[in-house]
Amino acid sequence: MSVTSSTLPGGVKVLSESIESVKSITIGAWVKTGSRDELVHQSGITHFLEHMLFKGTEKRTAFDIAQSMESVGGYMNAFTSIEHTCYYIRCLDTDLERAMDVLSDMILHSTFPQEEIEKEKKVVLEEMKMYKDSPEDVIFEEFNARLFSNHPLGRPIIGFEQTVSSFSRLDLQGYINQHYQPDNILIAAAGNLNHDVLLKLADRYFSQTTQHQSSERFREKIQEGDLSRFQDVITRPIEQTHMLVGKRGLPYEHEDRISLLLVNTLLSGGMSSRLHQNIREKYGYCYSVSSFSQSYIDTGLFGVYIGTDKEYIGHVRELIQKEFDELRGHVVSEKEWVEVKAQLKGKLLLAQESMNNRMTRLAKSELNYGRFITLEELVEEIDEIGREDVRSFSEKFLDFSDYSELLLLPEKGA
Repeated sequence: MSVTSSTLPGGVKVLSESIESVKSITIGAWVKTGSRDELVHQSGITHFLEHMLFKGTEKRTAFDIAQSMESVGGYMNAFTSIEHTCYYIRCLDTDLERAMDVLSDMILHSTFPQEEIEKEKKVVLEEMKMYKDSPEDVIFEEFNARLFSNHPLGRPIIGFEQTVSSFSRLDLQGYINQHYQPDNILIAAAGNLNHDVLLKLADRYFSQTTQHQSSERFREKIQEGDLSRFQDVITRPIEQTHMLVGKRGLPYEHEDRISLLLVNTLLSGGMSSRLHQNIREKYGYCYSVSSFSQSYIDTGLFGVYIGTDKEYIGHVRELIQKEFDELRGHVVSEKEWVEVKAQLKGKLLLAQESMNNRMTRLAKSELNYGRFITLEELVEEIDEIGREDVRSFSEKFLDFSDYSELLLLPEKGA
C-alpha cells in the first residue's frame, strides 16, 4: 500500500492509495465548496448543481451518464456536504479511464438544459418533503438553524423552496465558474491502480479546466458572538417525541479533537456504550439514542439525540446529564478505557476494507488537514491520550449548563 500526492500544472490535486490485493477502484472528484459557501439567495445551489451535473453534457445525455458505468458493473453517485461536494465512481480496475472520462465530462461539460432544470426543481422539492416527513431530519435542521443563526452553517444543505425554485441556467453556470476551479478540485482514488497512470489520465481529462482569473471565493467564518443557551419546542403531526441537546463543537484541527472522539465513543460507541445501556437497556425509555460529533474548519457540532415518549423527557434529560457528570467527575476505569480504545482503533482498521472509505479518508485528510494522516499516526494519537486527559477535557466540555435543547413534540390531537 502506498499513498501518493501530485498537483497538475493547472492546479488540480491528485491523490491515490494503491492496494494491489483488490480488483476494484473508487475514484472521487472533490470540489472544495459546500452549502456554507452560498449567499442567502443561493441557498441550496451547491446541492442542486450536484444533481444537475448528472443531467447531460455536450456528448452524453442523462441516460448515457447513468449507463456509462452501470453497463460495466460500476456504481456512480454524488453528495453535497456543508464544506465539500463529491462525485464518485466505484468500478473494476480495468475501467479507470472510463470513470475519469465520465467524471471530467460531467464537471467540465455539463450543459444544464432548461427542461432538465425545471424537472430537477420538482425532484429536489420532493426531496425536501421527504426530509420534512422525517422527524430526525427536522429536529437537526431546526437545531442547526438556532445554533448557527444568521450564518450559512445554520441553513439546510438542500436549501429552501423559494431559493431552489428561482435557480436559472445562468445561476448554475456562474456558480461553476466561481467555485469549480482547478485549485478548488481534488481527485482522490483508492484501489488497484498506479499513481503515474492516474496522473496521466487526470492530466488528459482535467487539463481543460481553466482558472477564471476574475473569480473570488469567500467562505464566511463563524463568529463566536452570542453563544447563549436556548431551550425551545416545536411540534409536528407525529407520534413520538424527539429531543436534541447540543452545543458548538470543535474544529478539525483542535488540540482536543482526539479526546472528543474518545468521549463520543464512550457515550455512544454501540450497544455497550453508556447512553445505550443506561437509557435504553436499563430503563427502556427509548428505541434510539446516540451522541454525535461533527467538525468544520472553524467550529463544530456536538450533542445527544433521542427518540422517546413525552412523559420520559424529564427522566431522559437527567440521565444524559448524569452521564456527562460521570465523565466530568470520575476517571474512566482501566477496563473500559482499554475496551474503548480497542473499539475505536478496530473501527478505523475495519473501515479500510472498503475502497470507498479509503478514498474518502484520503480526500478528507487532505481537505481538512492539508496532508495525509496515516492510520499509524492516528492510532498513536489515540494511544497518547490518558484517562485523566479525557476527564479533564470532559470537565470543561460536558458542562450541561452550556448545552441547548430542542424538543420536537407531537401536535395535540395528532
